[in-house]
Amino acid sequence: MANGWATLRRTTAALASAVLWSLGGSTALAQETVMVDIQNYTYLPAQVKIRPGDTVRWTNKEKRTSHSILFPAEGGLESDRIFPEETWQRTFPQAGSYPYTCGPHPEMKGLVVVSE
Repeated sequence: MANGWATLRRTTAALASAVLWSLGGSTALAQETVMVDIQNYTYLPAQVKIRPGDTVRWTNKEKRTSHSILFPAEGGLESDRIFPEETWQRTFPQAGSYPYTCGPHPEMKGLVVVSE
């Protein structure tokens, strides 16, 4: 029986090592989600830099005001209204600069820069 436990421990250790190695390989390619807060009629941070395939998630931290994320350079692509504590997110598959504003508050400005 002692021999069986030793074999089981070696097998378990080998399996754990293989899983950790495979996770290490895949996390290098994992996509990220970057958070942008909307507070005091401002995007915080106003500019984010991400890699292709990453996602930006906006969260409305205002107490009473709704906002949207509007991309004028992309034919007016706009999120639905985001009410307090709600979120909206977008994944950016291609490199480029993506300026945005708030639909109802055009003085609010932000920029997503996507690069390798």
